[in-house]
Order: sequence, then C-alpha cells, then structure tokens
Amino acid sequence: MRIDRVDSEAELLGTPTSSAEIVKVVAGDFEVRLAETAAEIDAAQALRYRVFYDEMQARPSPEAARLRRDFDDFDTVCDHLVVLDRRRGEGPGGIVGTYRLIRQPAAAKIGRFYSAAEYDIAPMINYPGEILETGRSCIEKDARNTATMQMLWRGIALYAFHYNIQVMFGCASLPGTDPAQHTLPLSYLYHHHLAPPEIRVRALASRYVKMDTLAPGTYDERKAMARVPPLIKGYLRLGAFVGDGAVIDPEFNTTDVFVIVKTELVTEKYIRHYERGIRDQND
Repeated sequence: MRIDRVDSEAELLGTPTSSAEIVKVVAGDFEVRLAETAAEIDAAQALRYRVFYDEMQARPSPEAARLRRDFDDFDTVCDHLVVLDRRRGEGPGGIVGTYRLIRQPAAAKIGRFYSAAEYDIAPMINYPGEILETGRSCIEKDARNTATMQMLWRGIALYAFHYNIQVMFGCASLPGTDPAQHTLPLSYLYHHHLAPPEIRVRALASRYVKMDTLAPGTYDERKAMARVPPLIKGYLRLGAFVGDGAVIDPEFNTTDVFVIVKTELVTEKYIRHYERGIRDQND
C-alpha cells in the first residue's frame, strides 16, 4: 500500500516519528540524536540536496529543484538521525550530517523498503529478528572527518541497541553510472566480501550489473581497496557483506551496491565506547 499524495509542503517534507531521546550523545561541540522537529528534518533534507544534487550531480525533480530539498515518501515515516555541530548554531542551523533509518513498521506504511526498487531483499525480510534499512547518508563537505562519521555511527549503534536490531542493510554508492570505471572495487568487493548464501541479496534481473568482471589474482587488491569509497570501507571494517550485483541509479548518478551488516559488531564497538565515556565522566 502506498502513502497517499500529500497536500502541503510541510507534509511533503515529513514530520518527526519518534522521540529524539532514543539516541542522544554529546561529545564536546558535537551532538548526535534523532531529529526533533519538522525544521530539523527540513535542514537534513536541505543538506541532502546540497550533497546529492549540487555536489554529486544527481537529477532533481522540478519540485525538488524548486524547494532545494531531497525528499520522498519514506521521509514521512522514517527516523532522521542528525549530527549537530554546536559551533554552527543550535537546532537546524547546526546540522552537519544525517542518516535515514527505516524499520519494518515504517516500511510497512509505504509497502516496501527503499532498496526493494533495486534488489530482491527477501533474505532481509525473512531474517530472524529486527531489521533496519539505512540510507541517504551524507555529511556537509567541510565537516567530512572521522569525528562526524564516528558520531553518526554512535547514533546508529544506540538506535540499533534500543530496537534490538539484528541486521541492517541498504544501498551504498560509488560515483558515476559507468560500472566499467569501477571494475577494480566491484571485483574486490565480490571476491572478498560477498554475503553468504543465506543472506545474499541479489540485484533485480532487470537492473543487474555483474560485479566480478576481473578474475581473482588478475588485479592489484591494494589498488582495488583504495578505490572503495570511504563509507563502504567503514562498513567493511564492521564486517559488512555485499550482495550479488551492482545497480545503476541514473537519478542519483551512482553505481549502487547492497551492504549488509550484522549489528552485534556495531553495537558492541560503539555501546562499549559510549558506556566507557559515561563512566569516565562520572569518575
């Protein structure tokens, strides 16, 4: 079942769906939490527009171009994780990073997960336990550093812990729509990080792009790994797997791969780090 067409820009841009207190970490000038107001969601969507459309040359719809916002139906049902840099202001003005988080109840309101438009995600839907789709990850250009990314991951870890998420997944991107430019990283990901059969998601037949165009041993693996985008490298460090097949996304000017992460590794790393920080503050 699809969401009915909305009648106002406020509805179009989305409204908060859950308490920001589920996720809240303050570290120096930085804070990570769920968006609390429509204005903060609007700021996150404006950030997404700057990154995806202005910087990465995605193709906006006329309405997106008019509003200078990246939005779709999923924004009305998801949770918006945001990182704020208090040096830039409180609330919407301080948002420098964001992630979109979609749990099963939210996806049910739309009738599908976002990534189902590119992949057969039955292995995720049938996974025993709670699942989470992540997407629309972006960081302000002058805030792309380890500190901002770490705050986003802390937020995801707390969110996954709160909802007892067992596995998270979503599409991650390589720039451009020519897979021939990505033969090294795609082959490397397929040969070294392909998901085991029981959780191996496959690109839809109509969109399937072969990843393993280079045979094992015929390319420099170090050079291949160097061509993997930083976000995907971050997932790999957490033990991520990739699905079978890449997908061309002409709207966003990207070549997508499907990423799967068992969240026990994420929550263990970041929850322990968070708890240790709390103990240090109390000592």
